[in-house]
Amino acid sequence: MTPLWSPEDRVNTDELFEAALVVRKNSYSPYSGFPVGAAIRGASGAIYVGTNVECSSLGLTLCAERVAIGAMVAHGETQFSAVAVVADTQRPVPPCGACRQLLHEFGPDARVLLGNLTGARAEFLSRDLLPEAFTAADLKKS
Repeated sequence: MTPLWSPEDRVNTDELFEAALVVRKNSYSPYSGFPVGAAIRGASGAIYVGTNVECSSLGLTLCAERVAIGAMVAHGETQFSAVAVVADTQRPVPPCGACRQLLHEFGPDARVLLGNLTGARAEFLSRDLLPEAFTAADLKKS
C-alpha cells in the first residue's frame, strides 16, 4: 500500500504542529480555560498561525482555525495545503462545525492534522470532515 504522504511531508507536519503549540500560548481564553493553537500552510508554503480569542459574549468567540485563516487571507492567500490544530484534550482535538466549513472553503483537499499535548495525532482530509459541504455552487440559482 502506498502511503498518502512522503517522509518529507512528516517534517512539514512537525513544523506545523510546533507552530501551533507555540501560538497556543498566546490564547485569550479566560472564560473556557481552553487554549487552542492552529497553524496553516498556505499554497505558497508560508505558515500562518492563529489562536482562539474569547469574548464575554461567547457567541463572538473566534476559534484558532478561523483566526489562522484570517491571517492567511490578510496576507493575500486564499488556499492552503495543511493545517495543524493543537489543544490539551484526551484525543486529538477536532475542529468545530463552523471551522470545518471555513476549512473546506479554502482547502477542500487540504490535510487537517489534529493533535494534543501528549503527542497523539490524527489526520484527515478537509473534505472528509465535512461530507456534503455547502459550497459556492449551492448559491447559484437553478
